[in-house]
Amino acid sequence: MSKKLTTAVSAGGLVIGGGNRISVQTMWKNSLHSFSEDDMIEIKFLESIGCDILRFSAPDMKSAEVLGDIRKKLRIPVVADIHFDHKIALDCIKRGIDKIRINPGNIGAGWKVNEVLTAAADKNIPIRIGINTGSLPKEYSELKDKSEAMLRAAEDEIEILEKAGFKHAVFSLKASNIEATIAANRAFSNKYDYPLHLGITEAGPQIAGIVKTSIAFYRLFEEGIGDTIRVSLTDTPAKEVISGREILKACGRSDYGVTIISCPRCGRSTFDTHKFIAEVSDELYLIKQPVKVAVMGCIVNGPGEAKDADIGITGVGNKTVIFKQGKIIHKVDENKGRDIFLKVLHDFIESEGGE
Repeated sequence: MSKKLTTAVSAGGLVIGGGNRISVQTMWKNSLHSFSEDDMIEIKFLESIGCDILRFSAPDMKSAEVLGDIRKKLRIPVVADIHFDHKIALDCIKRGIDKIRINPGNIGAGWKVNEVLTAAADKNIPIRIGINTGSLPKEYSELKDKSEAMLRAAEDEIEILEKAGFKHAVFSLKASNIEATIAANRAFSNKYDYPLHLGITEAGPQIAGIVKTSIAFYRLFEEGIGDTIRVSLTDTPAKEVISGREILKACGRSDYGVTIISCPRCGRSTFDTHKFIAEVSDELYLIKQPVKVAVMGCIVNGPGEAKDADIGITGVGNKTVIFKQGKIIHKVDENKGRDIFLKVLHDFIESEGGE
């Protein structure tokens, strides 16, 4: 099914909704009070592997100050996640933060809400309204149907925004339950044209979180729902970004970057696929062009499985075999395999695979 055409919302140089590609987000997981140069290196890596939007918790003015400095050093849009204190939101807006995540209903009196909305409108800064089952207003938290509860909470926020004439908003309706998340987003999408940020909140550790999130995303994508995503894992931001990218590709919603075909390894393996993937994965995920790579455990399946790949690698005894579109082009000593494989891959990207 084609993607639903929602209202386009701009955050920095990124357009969310309006038929544009689905963007991938993650959230910084440490306090900004202890932010260091090593942290900036990690954030630059997130940019390099395809993070489109990076969100930070800003619980106080010190965090807002640090976030303003971080923003100056990044190409991708930065989001400030703020609760309760409208002054922090105003400070982040002044510092040029690209997007604000708040719930108007929890930052106090109406005049405080209007101050934030007016400041955001003046700077053309969007607001993301985040509705989670774990933080529903009291009047909805006891409802048995959590999807209905989330929809009602979102509609309360829409009323506040529209009363103030503010339209530059993105919504998210998240639960840790797959069915509640799907039902809430489906109901919202059927009624409103605001762009939707998808996610399963508190999805769990890597494997469980990816499984649950993949199911929810696939079903919503099939209905044309979703403009931006986050895979919320009890793991690193990099794992969230890579998981998001992989889910989009598997669902046919993106062809960004490397697609890795690799065998699980068995008793006849002569090439340690586990070790090789661990050694090269960071470099592979830096690739932005669509390219397919096969990492196979032995010569039995290697050529056949690698035939559909642009570049492949396997091993025979103490030799490493490198394929290009199914044909053997190098057979080298195993200690030289990694470097030659990467050179062949990058040469391919620059020549035949660069478009």
